[in-house]
Formats: sequence, C-alpha cells, structure tokens
Amino acid sequence: MVRPVSPTGQYRRKFIHWLLQEDQQQKEGPYSKEEPHRKHPWWQVMCLTGVDYFSTLGYQPGIAALAAGALSPIATLILVLLTLFGALPIYQRVAGKSPHGEGSIAMLEHLLPWWQGKIFVLCLLGFVATDFIITITLSAADATAHIVENPLVSSFLSGQQVSITLILVALLGAVFLKGFKEAIGIAVFLVSAYLLLNLITIGVCAYYILYHPATIVNWQTALFTSYPNPLTTIGVAALLFPKLALGLSGFETGVVVMPLVKGSSSDTEEQPKGRIRNTRKLLTAAAVIMSFFLLASSFVTILLIPAPEFQTGGKASGRALAYLAHQYLGNGFGTLYDISTIAILWFAGASAMAGLLNVVPRYLPRYGMAPGWARATRPLVLVYIAIAFIVTILFRANVEAQGGAYATGVLVLMSSAAFAVTLLAYRRRSQRGTISFGIITLVFLYTTVTNIIERPEGIRIAALFIGAIIATSLFSRVWRSTELRVEQIEIDETAQRFLAQESQGIIRIIANRLNEGDVNEYFLKEKEVREDNHIPPMDSILFLEIQISDASEFANIIRIRGVQVGDYRILRTQSAAVPNAIAAILLYIRDQKGKLPHAYFGWAEGNPIQYLLRFILFGEGDIAVVTREVLRKAEPNPEQRPAVHVGG
Repeated sequence: MVRPVSPTGQYRRKFIHWLLQEDQQQKEGPYSKEEPHRKHPWWQVMCLTGVDYFSTLGYQPGIAALAAGALSPIATLILVLLTLFGALPIYQRVAGKSPHGEGSIAMLEHLLPWWQGKIFVLCLLGFVATDFIITITLSAADATAHIVENPLVSSFLSGQQVSITLILVALLGAVFLKGFKEAIGIAVFLVSAYLLLNLITIGVCAYYILYHPATIVNWQTALFTSYPNPLTTIGVAALLFPKLALGLSGFETGVVVMPLVKGSSSDTEEQPKGRIRNTRKLLTAAAVIMSFFLLASSFVTILLIPAPEFQTGGKASGRALAYLAHQYLGNGFGTLYDISTIAILWFAGASAMAGLLNVVPRYLPRYGMAPGWARATRPLVLVYIAIAFIVTILFRANVEAQGGAYATGVLVLMSSAAFAVTLLAYRRRSQRGTISFGIITLVFLYTTVTNIIERPEGIRIAALFIGAIIATSLFSRVWRSTELRVEQIEIDETAQRFLAQESQGIIRIIANRLNEGDVNEYFLKEKEVREDNHIPPMDSILFLEIQISDASEFANIIRIRGVQVGDYRILRTQSAAVPNAIAAILLYIRDQKGKLPHAYFGWAEGNPIQYLLRFILFGEGDIAVVTREVLRKAEPNPEQRPAVHVGG
C-alpha cells in the first residue's frame, strides 16, 4: 500500500526546492557570478558604485562634526588628500590587476599562495562581511533617521527607530529572495537626483554664509580659542581624521563592478585595456566628486548647525545636510531631500547585499570551505538578513554607534589593497613604487589601528565574523575532504598509449611516491608489490605518481603525462590531494576502458591521527585508506568500484 504524501511534506519539499534553486536573475546583477553580456559607459557604472559611496553624505558630515568639532573641515581636508593621493592611486593599480572584478583580495590570494594565503583571505572575508553587513544596517538606520526626523511624520514615528530599520532590512531581503536584476538605470537616477539636491542645499547654505560673515567669524573664534597654534591645529586634525574614515568607502565596490564597464573594441578577455582605462576614469571621477562634497558639506554643517544638534537625539544626528535642507529651504524641499536620501541609502544596502552574495561564494566553495547550500543565493540572503537583524538590535539602530564597525571594515580592506600593491611593486623590484605605496600602506595602517583603538566595537564584530567563517570553513573542508575534488582530467598521447596497451588484460596500477626516479627505484617497487599481492610475473603493470601542487587548493584540473624510464611506464601528474586524485584517475580509466582497474598500495606505518592531519593540511597521509573511502563515496555500487589492494 502506497502511503499518500502529506500536504505538509509537499510544502516542505517545495520550499526547500525554491530555497536552494539558483535564480537566473541573480546572475544578471552588477555582482554577477558570470561575465555580464551588457556593458555600460563608465559614468553610469560610477553611479552604481555611487549608491554606496555618495550615500555616505547622508551621515558623514554629522559624524565628522561630532568627532572633530570645529576642526571638522581641516580633518576632512586631510581625509580628502588621503583619498586623492592615497586610496585613488592604490585602486587604480588594483583595477589594472583585477579587470574581471576580483578586487584586492584576489591580488593577495595570488601573491600569498598555500595556506597562509587562504587563511589571510578568510580573515579578509570577515572584514568584508563586517563592511557590507554594517553598510546594510547603518544605511537602513540612517534612512530611518531621515524618516523619523521629518517634521511631517516625527510626531507619530518617534521612538520607532529599531522597528522601522528592521522593516527596511526585511524589505531588502525580500527583494533578493525575489531576485535582483541589474539596476544601473535606477542607480543613475538616484545618484543624479541625490547629488543635485545636495548641491542645491550646499549652494544655498554657502550663499547664506557669504552674506552672514559672522558665521565664519564665530567658527574661527571657536577654532583659534581651542587651537591657537596652527601647527597644533594640523597635528590634532591629523589625529582626528581617522574618525572620519567613513568617507573612504566605495573604492572596493568600484573595482568589483569592473565587468560592467564598457571598454574599447580592441579589448580581449586577457587584456581589456579599454575597460581598465575607463574604470580608472570611474574611480577618479567618483573620488573628485566625493572630495568636493565632503569638504563643502563639512564646512557648511559646522558653521550653521549648533553643536548640541549633532549629539545623539539631536535634530542633526545622522542627518546634518537634511537638517540644513529643512532649515534653509523649507519643509517641502527638506521632505524631497529626505525621500531622495532614504532611497539612495536603502539602495546602498542593496549594493552591499549583492556584494556579499558575490564575494563569499566566489572564494569559499573553491577552497572546499563552504557547505553545498552556500552556492545558492536565497539561503545566504536569509543568513545575512538574520545577522543584520541582530546587529540592528544590538546597536539600537544608532548611526553613530555603527560608524566604528563600518570604518573598521572599510579601512582593513583598503589597507590590504595598499599592502597588495606594495608587495607587487616590491616583487617587480620597483624601488620608487615600493617606497611610495609602502608609505600609503603605513598611513592606512595607522588610520586602521587608531580607529580600532578609539572604537573597538568594529574589530569585535569583525572578530566574530572571522571566527565564524574560519570555524565553518575548516569544518566544511574536513567534511568534504573525501570528495573527488577533481574538475577535469586531461591526458597526453603517451599516457593514452600506455592505457591502450593495458586494456588488453587486467589493468594494474601501482601507486608510487617519486624519489630518485631511476630504473632501480621502479625495479624494487615492482618486486615488492608483486610479492605482496601475488601478481603473476607475466602481467604488465603501470606506475602512477602524484606530486602535491598546492595542498591548500580544493579542486583542480589533473593533467596526466606518460613517462618511460627503461622498460617501466609511468603516469605522472600533480594535484592538491594524492588520494582524491588517484581515485579520480581510477574512475576515469574505468569509464574510458570499460574495465575495473586494480590499484596497489603499501601499508602506512605511524600514528593515524598524524596521517589524518597530513591529509587535511598537506594532501597526503594514509593514502590507501583514504583512496578507498573516496571511491566508496563516489561509486556506491561495489561491483562498479575500482579495486584497492594493500600489501606489506
């Protein structure tokens, strides 16, 4: 009797199928996993980057005034100089080395091979998660501040900051669960409108200051009273500018979206010079525009807004330019400014979410350090939204409280990019580049360390993300260690000839660790294996030798070449893990020749725990046992499974 499937079971299966299904729309966004087909002019892609970069104007001037007080314009000037002469040259070099959107993390991955590179990348991914998650929560919190502080609705929405922020984050998650399409057109509209409204607001405020010079006198009096010595003023401003580091965000996003930039007709995938050139224009234009708005906004806000209004609970807290828009252009214009700010801040969260969905699956599955569901978009969206909920509740949707964590993520990524460019210049023996980029790296490191000391909540959150990523990654690596881990097998003509000769009888493969590689080595190995396994002297044999390439890699392409030493025929290749490669080759021979090959190993003597660690870390260990386990998992039917023999 067949039992009917319950409706609950049907719904559960449908839900799981929907959850793990890879939505095609996800691959069409600005952070697509595949190369997008449609290209756009660099200035349009700049707007896509700008929803993250330019949206910081919504809260940056207020944070700068709160952190530096009357020194805010001077500290902002130092930040602008670092942007134009530090961050911009660094990321122009990164653009030249990552034209397909890999970013600075990929540069370090290539420059630092083996496990040290992988662990470093995992740590950087923790800071990426900090940067993008806090972008989502901070942007939503600031959008909430613009909603709650609007005079038209403040009376009945006051005190609902956390609830409104959670709703905005949930709506963001709903968008990605539905599917996120490329939205450059929306980004162009939002950025153009937002920058225009900011320009009008700053222009009107500058006009007011021009005809009310007392505002400048009052600022100068406050500045010179506290800092009578110009050298002291510059020194204190240099110490304070790390608190303004939020104004440096956006460069990493600028190189991630490179695949969307239209290049020239002569571009090739290997050398897209036009795309690199236009991306550098994008980065330069964004940096210049942002530098102007940062300086202008810091100047008008510190001159026209009373200091108490910047404090938590004040009318300018987290929304300094919006306060000025309402104050000097009326509530109608101010409401329009609020709507524009809310929209671009919310869309900045979408940009951050798309970045997370691109970066994490790009690295972790390739390292074997992610569970299978991490390749699907929707489970990751639910995980990120849950984390964003927790962060929002812990920080009570406070913009200022989250600024340190956001700045930590941004600064660590920029420091790593500067280090990567410096290391590249050093390896190219460019003394001038090494010195100049090394100095920039030291400045970023100083800024990062200062920010961490002043606002340690950022490094605490990053440490939680790093710990979770490393623990999950290592567990996944161990759990998946007995997969085949081979993407493709390629075999040369000599090796094909060897296999064709063996296919006439029983295919016998002797696994051998290459030492001297001379006739005597193979003579002794053959004698030992034949005696231990009672192989008839007339039966021919093949040797199989696997050399470790990079054991920190998870999957790779196996290229087999045939080598003859005297009368002995050898199949040689390289792989990240010896047992997995042997199992994959045995299954390949079975499928190609229609016969079950027999593989012969010697017993491994020693501590089994030590062999287990050697396998996990260095791809070797008790090869015979692990090879059989890999074969068992890959081929459930024992009758179709290649035979493994252990002698000695």
